[in-house]
Amino acid sequence: MDERATQQPLPRDPAATLDVAPLRAAAAEATSLLRVLANEDRLLLLCQMTDGEKSVGELEALLDIRQPTLSQQLGVLRAEGLVTTRREGKRIFYSVSDPRALTVLGVLYGLYCPKD
Repeated sequence: MDERATQQPLPRDPAATLDVAPLRAAAAEATSLLRVLANEDRLLLLCQMTDGEKSVGELEALLDIRQPTLSQQLGVLRAEGLVTTRREGKRIFYSVSDPRALTVLGVLYGLYCPKD
C-alpha cells in the first residue's frame, strides 16, 4: 500500500479557533509558490539549483531545455523571487533564494525522486 495514502492528518485541538485572516494570507502565499512549481520546466530548473548555483549554459545542457524556453522560465522564477542571479563576465548564474521553496522541493524530492 502507498505510504502517502496511510498518513493521518495533523492533530488539532478541537477547542482552538483559527484566525482566518492570517490563514488566508498564508494560503495566498502557498498557492503562489505552488502555482510557480506547477510548471514542469520551472520545477526541473529549481531541482537542479537545490545543490548550488548553476549557469544558464549548465541548466540548458542538464535539462535539454531550449534557450528561449529556458530564458522565459528563469524570468518567471526571478520575477517571483524564487531565484537570484550573479553575473561573471558574460555568464549568468542562478541560485534558489527562497528557503520555503527549498523546503517544498525537499519534500517533493523525498516523495517522487528515485532513490539511488
